Amino acid sequence: MNAAQVMNLGSLLRQTAQLFPERDALILGEQRWSWRDIDARVDAMVAALRELGLRKGDKILVHSRNNLQLFESCWIAFRLGCVWVPTNFRLTPPEVAYLGASSGARALLYEANFSSHVDAVRAASSVIHQVVCIGTPREGEHDYEALVQRHYGSRPESATVEYDDPLWFFYTSGTTGKPKAGVLTHGQMSFVVANHLADLIPGTDENDCSIAVAPLSHGAGIHALLNVARGAATVLLPSEKLDPELFWQLVQQHRVTNLFTVPTIVKMLVEHPAVDRYDHSSLRYMIYAGAPMYRADQKLALQKLGKVLVQYFGLGEVTGCITVLPPDMHAIDDNDPHAHIGSCGKPRVGMEIAILDQDMQPVPVGTIGEICCRGPAVFSGYHNQPEATEKALRGGWFHTGDLGRLDERGLLYITGRESDMYISGGSNVYPREVEEVLLTHAGVAEVAVVGMPDRKWGEVGVAVVVRKLAGDPVTDAELLQYLDGRCARYRWPQQFFFWDALPKSGYGKITKRDVKRLLLERGDFKEHTQ
Repeated sequence: MNAAQVMNLGSLLRQTAQLFPERDALILGEQRWSWRDIDARVDAMVAALRELGLRKGDKILVHSRNNLQLFESCWIAFRLGCVWVPTNFRLTPPEVAYLGASSGARALLYEANFSSHVDAVRAASSVIHQVVCIGTPREGEHDYEALVQRHYGSRPESATVEYDDPLWFFYTSGTTGKPKAGVLTHGQMSFVVANHLADLIPGTDENDCSIAVAPLSHGAGIHALLNVARGAATVLLPSEKLDPELFWQLVQQHRVTNLFTVPTIVKMLVEHPAVDRYDHSSLRYMIYAGAPMYRADQKLALQKLGKVLVQYFGLGEVTGCITVLPPDMHAIDDNDPHAHIGSCGKPRVGMEIAILDQDMQPVPVGTIGEICCRGPAVFSGYHNQPEATEKALRGGWFHTGDLGRLDERGLLYITGRESDMYISGGSNVYPREVEEVLLTHAGVAEVAVVGMPDRKWGEVGVAVVVRKLAGDPVTDAELLQYLDGRCARYRWPQQFFFWDALPKSGYGKITKRDVKRLLLERGDFKEHTQ
């Protein structure tokens, strides 16, 4: 495809700013920025970064909590024709350093209180040429707001792009341990935005309002693109810690109509007494993804909020575009034909789903196999990882690694995971990443981390450890302390058990299925009910 067949995704912001210049674009506490404000600030930073030497194709690493500048940074990267490389702000300095080095980022944009992350990135990469600070910069760094002011009023041209030009490195881990950068392109993301608008929040316009309860670096950032495309304002929370009371207060104050979240957050919000103290009748779409939702939690949410739930299933490599279960496919009554209990929905518009066996052949209806999909939402591959790309896209399908079945109507049911990955609080946790850190502890001989069911978080990590020496005093408290600074906190196991040996296959491989079974049979693990 050539440039005539795709637009620079940054045009979405420009179009909205032209249509609704004075309407609110972003709200944070008492501060409000209009679409004209955001558009002008983005233009100023595009001019500033071009002057500093950034060119089309360069990667911009961004490490920040949700704020005005993080919201702007993707549009800056898009217009430059650069690649946006956002990180989860909860990652440790070594973890962010790996992302900076593996992406080949030439510029780093960061929030001032993450200076140790900057030092780690610069130590790991020799190609970082410019560092821009949100806040007070250190020597040799640029001040974000000073750059905006210096170039305010500039109207630089957006880069001309082609369909396959990358615009976002969406980092997603795998069973090999190290995160991989899924390459999202301008052409692919144009389809994704249109698809999400059609399937997740149909009818959204400039009179709507969204609220961001998760970091804009991942799924919530995708959702923000949709609202920008339609001119709907986004409300940011004043803190990274979710306060249900404040959340419902903001929903009432700003007449919030849509949000993206995960089942554990839905549960937290609808179980809090504040849900009954504030008017949330404006809410039309509460989108949840990232993990299955317990039926009891689904019922309570429907009881408290009405028919506003929207579920979707998808991975970062397809930007969530595999299935959707819209509001009219949810119901409180188990006997209601609209309940669709256990299903994650129907295929997304423009996407095809297949359940394939190990020979990549379709299986009969109702038979379990690997969930695969194809269509315009599928990414272009992993950055600098041709073997992983070939494996993920073999046979003309994107292979999810999840197991499931289709019914006669084409609705999808997920039955398990091919990999050991588990989902805790909506975050994908890959055990090998944690295991590799724990195995460097002097007192650990072997370790297996598995995901076990949990009422609050969906799943939690449980570590089963074999000590190097029998009677060694190494404890769970010591191992947790060891993880601190080496591994993001959301990846930490919630429970530790110490066994004399781990079950193994005939080839000497630890069999995690047997680890889970023994945890339950021995009575070691007990699911939390609160």
